[in-house]
Amino acid sequence: MRYPHRSPMLLADGSHPTMHWSTVHVDARAEMCGVLGRGTPVVFLPECGSTPWTYRHALATLARSARVYAPAIPGFAAAPGSPLEERMLADCSSWLGRFLEAAGLGPVTLVGHSFGGALAIRAAHDHPDRVTRLVLVNPVGGTRFDGVSDDGDRDGAGRLDRTARGREPTAELTRLAERRLPVSLLWSRGDRRVPRASLESLRRLLGSPPVFTVPGGHEWLLSDPEYFGNAMRTVLGGFPVEVAA
Repeated sequence: MRYPHRSPMLLADGSHPTMHWSTVHVDARAEMCGVLGRGTPVVFLPECGSTPWTYRHALATLARSARVYAPAIPGFAAAPGSPLEERMLADCSSWLGRFLEAAGLGPVTLVGHSFGGALAIRAAHDHPDRVTRLVLVNPVGGTRFDGVSDDGDRDGAGRLDRTARGREPTAELTRLAERRLPVSLLWSRGDRRVPRASLESLRRLLGSPPVFTVPGGHEWLLSDPEYFGNAMRTVLGGFPVEVAA
């Protein structure tokens, strides 16, 4: 499915949603979470090595149609360009479950970009009562990479390749498909970090959920946040909400 461009959308008063920082106590520690918008709760998981602030403009457009929570996940933003090891992924998923409980959130939609997509998959598997649907944006988690990144950095693409090959979440993906968890894939045609072959391998394991295709590279939601917000409105509007046990 190709997504047509739409004109920018504002709030009723003509303003843009603004990110506010809230404190959530997880494991007796005060953790920061960006919060903005109104409506159905959506939890956004960034690319590894990034923070919610990196995505503030994209999240502002998403918040026009949802209540967005963007937690600063301990350890996740501190490892730019590093392979996402199994232990780190498990730890981040466990922390996310405790965060959702502490914040009184759930069930929620998880939206994950790049490595955040891999974390979203793991969290949905680990916390089925807290996650009602997934949106995976240019997600890492398939099985094939072409070895060339958006900027021609083969070393960076190699890190993606080692991460994907080091842990192919077949069991998690199969279980999500068995649960009939509503999933949608949002992917950009110019992404050379997560090529179509990787996306399709992920899609097959998930039971062939819909793919929404947009123009741009791997970081398209940062370079064109208006487009991201409009695309997400279409994606979220097309989901069923019932999940098989």
